Amino acid sequence: MENSNLEKGIPWRFGPDWPGQRCGAKTRKGTPCQRPACKRNGRCSLHGGRSTGPKTGDGLARLTAARTTHGKYTKEKRAAAKRFAEQGRQMRAELAELEEWFVDHGHLDRTGGISLNNGGMPPFGSP
Repeated sequence: MENSNLEKGIPWRFGPDWPGQRCGAKTRKGTPCQRPACKRNGRCSLHGGRSTGPKTGDGLARLTAARTTHGKYTKEKRAAAKRFAEQGRQMRAELAELEEWFVDHGHLDRTGGISLNNGGMPPFGSP
């Protein structure tokens, strides 16, 4: 069964007789890449010939403007997330202090259940 276009007889634009520069990067097969190279660095788009991104301040500003679509990671949102996280840490610390106080005064078992020293009432759900 024929798989590739060359085996089917379909001509390829960058066939074996193409006179231009080849990429030449080592492929996973161990052979040099036969794709056409980019002019800038001599590699194809798969092996490092694509753009490396904007370098100027204006280009970086355009990139930032294009990527900011929802405002989820703005400075204000990140600051609010940090405030909420700090509030959560404070609440958990206060709850730990309260739990320690209840355990010390015999109102709560170390396992987290209510002790039987609370006026003789068993914990909820006990027979």
